[in-house]
Amino acid sequence: MRVSEKIFGYLHNGKEVKLFTFISSKGLIISISNYGGIITSIQMPDRNGVVKEICAGFNSLEKYLSGHPHFGVIVGRYANRIAKGKFTINEINYELPINNGANHLHGGNNGFHTKLWDYKIESKKNNASLILNYQSEHLEEGYPGNLDVTVTYKITNENALHISFSAKTDKPTHVNLTSHGYFNLSGFEDNILDHKLMIHANKYLEIDEEQIPTGKLAPCENTPFDFRQFTYLHNSVLKIPEGIDHCFELLNDGSLESPVAILKHEPSGRSISVYTTQPGLQVYTGNSLDGSLKGHNGTIYNKHDAICLETQHFPNSPNQSSFPSTLLKPMEEYRHEVKYIFKLD
Repeated sequence: MRVSEKIFGYLHNGKEVKLFTFISSKGLIISISNYGGIITSIQMPDRNGVVKEICAGFNSLEKYLSGHPHFGVIVGRYANRIAKGKFTINEINYELPINNGANHLHGGNNGFHTKLWDYKIESKKNNASLILNYQSEHLEEGYPGNLDVTVTYKITNENALHISFSAKTDKPTHVNLTSHGYFNLSGFEDNILDHKLMIHANKYLEIDEEQIPTGKLAPCENTPFDFRQFTYLHNSVLKIPEGIDHCFELLNDGSLESPVAILKHEPSGRSISVYTTQPGLQVYTGNSLDGSLKGHNGTIYNKHDAICLETQHFPNSPNQSSFPSTLLKPMEEYRHEVKYIFKLD
């Protein structure tokens, strides 16, 4: 395992931003910044040894600072949507910034994806880790409690990316963290509709016209959301208005023993197996990509050019008592683990 670091750029306040690159013995190359915890690049060979970029992103910090659809970032304090940007804890009402229609999305416009995180590198023979830490102050983006957050990226020579999230608070608060990578296993030579996807889920969350869960868990069977067996994305995405942006109820019981989802691209032989301790997987098929952004190697990102597989709690859980709770209390610890294994067929 080889690790290098360089200056990625400077924030508008003059603070230095770093970029760390990890190269496994099997040829996987992953670059991560301490700004927003952004996974800026994942390069992977195909079955013929041709290395391609499989993660949407940019080569410069300035492009991230100019705005983007959460390419590769750490999302927090709350991944996904909270209806009307409101929740109540112990009879105290909290209001969050509205940044997605009438709702709150991904921790607000100044969420964790815009923060400069403290960092530490730990390097071993067969793996290396980037450990990021951020102190979120009480009422930052409207959330109660001082929150101490640590995110650890561990890359191994077996081409695995293991991300561990942990957090502690001094007041009851809601926490739901995720990594928001955009993948295309063809190396962006084509869109993701020729990819196959399998999800270990029997149900998905029904949503309303504002993409807020209704509270109903709908069966996947006999719907375009049935990925219990490997299914070409074009067989599903094109049957759903605007594409997939839905959360699936996983059947993993919080275990990392078996994958909850597998994405594969047969022409290149590349695949990603996803393991998580979380109850949900948000699948987003790049529906809002409109060709206005140009990334690695001059790639223009158009609709359905990438897919996100976001391991997380359910959207709007603070306002849905029937959903698994996202409430974190003092003396407790939030923990979430996700593992991506990059394979060749």
